[in-house]
Amino acid sequence: ESNDWNYISKQPQMNSRLNFPIGATLINIENLCILCLLSLFLPVCSEYLDISEVDMMKRPDESNKIAHHTALYHSDYLIVRRGQEFQVKITFSRPYKPAEDKFALEFVIGSSPQFSKGTYVPVFPTKQRQTTWEGRITNTSDNVVTMAITPAANCIVGKYQMYVAVVTPYGIRRTRKESTRDMYILFNPWVAGDAVFLDDETERQECVMTEMGIIYHGSYDDIAERDWNYGQFNYGILDSCLYIMDRAEMPITNRGDPIKIVRVASAMLNSRDDEGVLVGNWSGDYTYGVAPTSWTGSTDILLTYNSSKMPVCYAQCWVYAAVFNTFLRCLGIPSRVVTNYYSAHDNDGNLKTDIIMDENGKIDRNRTRDSIWNYHCWNECYMSRPDLPPGFGGWQVVDATPQETSDGMYRCGPASVQAIKHGQICFPFDAAFVFAEINSDVVFHSRRKDGTLEPVRVNRTHVGRLVLTKSPGDVTRRDITDQYKFAEGSTEERTVLEKAEEYGCKREKSSPPAADVDVVLPNLEISVGDNFELNVEFENKSDERRTVDAYISGSVVYYTGVASTEFLFLTPRVVIEPKMSESGVAIVESKKYMKRLVEQANLHFIVTGKIRETGLIITAMKVVTLRNPKLIIEVSGRGKVSEEMIATVEFTNPFSFNLENVYIRMEGPGMMEPKSRYYRLVIGGSSLTWTEYFTPQRAGTSRVIATLDCPALRQVQGQASVTINP
Repeated sequence: ESNDWNYISKQPQMNSRLNFPIGATLINIENLCILCLLSLFLPVCSEYLDISEVDMMKRPDESNKIAHHTALYHSDYLIVRRGQEFQVKITFSRPYKPAEDKFALEFVIGSSPQFSKGTYVPVFPTKQRQTTWEGRITNTSDNVVTMAITPAANCIVGKYQMYVAVVTPYGIRRTRKESTRDMYILFNPWVAGDAVFLDDETERQECVMTEMGIIYHGSYDDIAERDWNYGQFNYGILDSCLYIMDRAEMPITNRGDPIKIVRVASAMLNSRDDEGVLVGNWSGDYTYGVAPTSWTGSTDILLTYNSSKMPVCYAQCWVYAAVFNTFLRCLGIPSRVVTNYYSAHDNDGNLKTDIIMDENGKIDRNRTRDSIWNYHCWNECYMSRPDLPPGFGGWQVVDATPQETSDGMYRCGPASVQAIKHGQICFPFDAAFVFAEINSDVVFHSRRKDGTLEPVRVNRTHVGRLVLTKSPGDVTRRDITDQYKFAEGSTEERTVLEKAEEYGCKREKSSPPAADVDVVLPNLEISVGDNFELNVEFENKSDERRTVDAYISGSVVYYTGVASTEFLFLTPRVVIEPKMSESGVAIVESKKYMKRLVEQANLHFIVTGKIRETGLIITAMKVVTLRNPKLIIEVSGRGKVSEEMIATVEFTNPFSFNLENVYIRMEGPGMMEPKSRYYRLVIGGSSLTWTEYFTPQRAGTSRVIATLDCPALRQVQGQASVTINP
């Protein structure tokens, strides 16, 4: 009984619908002899068991897809999750006789399937003969046998071909290769044996099943939201995600390990060194592609990459994170997009973000190489980490934005969030880099005439001020800063930083004396095109008069903290009486910044100064995100599945100047595939209306989202919630 099956070293070749494998190399001599002996003991019977039909039970309303949480995938194929039982029905030429008949299901993946590598897996219906995948017969009725198969919880993830093979007196009869019997096996966060098991149904629903996300941007004290359609269930997306691994030439045998998959994908989502999915562009010139602020979802990007085999233009950090999120959720790895406010990009590999000033306190932009991003988006994915000590599994940081190389490629992670919080920055992969992004000190240096630098002020709380993600099952935000770092100034925080230093991270040791004058910049809510006043307050905490030679600088900046153009520069001398405050107002006219604005309309104000009486330096920084006009979206119709509805987008140009080369994009999960419209000119003060018909595919609550983009105005958005009834 135990030797009644041949292990096949290569994918079976067939020369008819139901026939013998051809090619002597396919069956080893030992198993061939066994088969010959076995056939001698088979009953002489003219009606041996033959295969008439195979039902993969792959419809969305059948038990397989419902039980495996895959009914939402827009696919005609069977899609199941590993470590969990699924069923197929086989119709034979006559009733199955367990005592006499011998058959098996064969699952193969890749171009050269081998049993020893887990790429060829036979599954048997009897308890006496089992492999790494379990099989059992759950029902027999006339000629129909229902067989249940449980793939190993660590099996390879990807697209398999299934064969049914029967032992006959003349050898093995096997179904030929047919695409209708192809199937996909994904990761399974619902099964404890899977490395991505997440024991929280609310989190699973959010981080695997939710298609519509919210990505946070803006600034720490003026948080903005961007809707994004991950579209992980859309037609063609699963194949596009598997193509990314194929394009990376990732060995099939590594594709059951989520650690290896996310590390490969982290490199492949950007195009810097491997012709990956997305081309990064922070220049402001998007002539030869789509502006990063214009995208509404991942579908167009992934389908375009799969069809063109060329990198898609263009992306910035949130686009990388959003498309990576689609990849992870599509394959069944729980994931979420995370935003870190005031994220340090340290070019020196230490825990310091160095800002260089001249002797008088004016910032020297030419010598300041480090930058602090207003925000930076990355991903967290959930998995065990058997390569690390116990306790460091769970949420892992992965980042596809090409910032620095890791093992020779532009990638980052997976880095354990627990390891980052506890200063274990030696753990793979790239924990030290992420640790610096949220823990760097901002050090202001005064550059003497001989070129030497003297630390004059250290801000230990500015970087990593706030870490946000979307709340599970809700549209609110969730503060997860405490998952990355202990409270500022706590004993635990000091211990963590000391541990990080032991592993080679250099921190600023000096503690320059604190100045007795504070400078305060207000919170401002300003719309694009407004004139406004910037109020700067100097507060003297000492018992003596203080005189400050101040520098007030206003620059248009990219969200990465890189300055584009300086539009404001003032050098007031401020005299402050003891224990008093003195305020000054700077008038900012829109004509000074409008023509210089870059896509996210950020204005960065820095006030520095030197106190004449003490020689100490004072500093303050404020990012003001200008508010853009909104798109108005209205949805009309009965709101029923398969009944046509109408979405209308309205926009009014609020400016006196014309907007040229305007693109509007719109889509909605389960309702509307991505659509776009081009307008050559929108005259100042005029309005446009775009009407689009769509037919909802499934019931539930969803959103229609839209963006407007043109060279003179970026990041204009709108959304409308829609409830679809069955």
